[in-house]
Amino acid sequence: MSDEKVLNEEMTEETAQAAEAAEAVEAEAAEAAAAAEEEAAQETAEEAEEAQTGAGEEAAEGASGVKEISEADLKKKNPFSKFRKEDKEKAALKEKVTDLEDRVRRQMAEFDNYRKRTEKEKGQMFSMGEQNVLEKILPIVDNFERGFDTVTEEDKDDAFVDGMRKIYAQLQKQMEELGVTPIEALGKEFDPNLHNAVMQIQSEEYEPGIVGQELLKGYMYHDSVLRHSMVAVVAEA
Repeated sequence: MSDEKVLNEEMTEETAQAAEAAEAVEAEAAEAAAAAEEEAAQETAEEAEEAQTGAGEEAAEGASGVKEISEADLKKKNPFSKFRKEDKEKAALKEKVTDLEDRVRRQMAEFDNYRKRTEKEKGQMFSMGEQNVLEKILPIVDNFERGFDTVTEEDKDDAFVDGMRKIYAQLQKQMEELGVTPIEALGKEFDPNLHNAVMQIQSEEYEPGIVGQELLKGYMYHDSVLRHSMVAVVAEA
């Protein structure tokens, strides 16, 4: 065998060996790549699972935190509750003040009514007492007038008679100041509210139904009759 042929065989063998080695390296590389890819995929899956688990745990923790915060907020005192309590106290106090003011106003109104009623009753009692006294004085006035009717023309200028007239005038003035005024009767139409008719008479001077004679003078006390006039009414002919 020639050297050239030997050399070619050796080169072919070396080439085959190199090719086999390359194939082995390539196979190993492919296996390594596959292993690396599988490992990478596994790691990715594990990371994803861990991430998912972590997210779930975080979500659970977040939910738990929210729950805890909510419960804490429920248990925690509301910062506005103080103001609400103060508002309720103010409203209750205002209602109490309003009630007291209403009670005071009612009591003041009742007291004012009582005062007015008492003053009216006092005035009526005083008026009745004054009226009773005046009624007792009227007979004295009547006696003065009867006495003057008996005075003769010769005694009119007598000092005693003049003194009695002055006393009578003073008494009449005092009665007028107290609100006592005589009732006009003679020549007036008979009025049962003012006059007390005790008899009927015939008269050419007055028409029927007219007071023709005054037997006892009547008096008014302010707007009420202190004593009715005792009169004789003219009758029809």
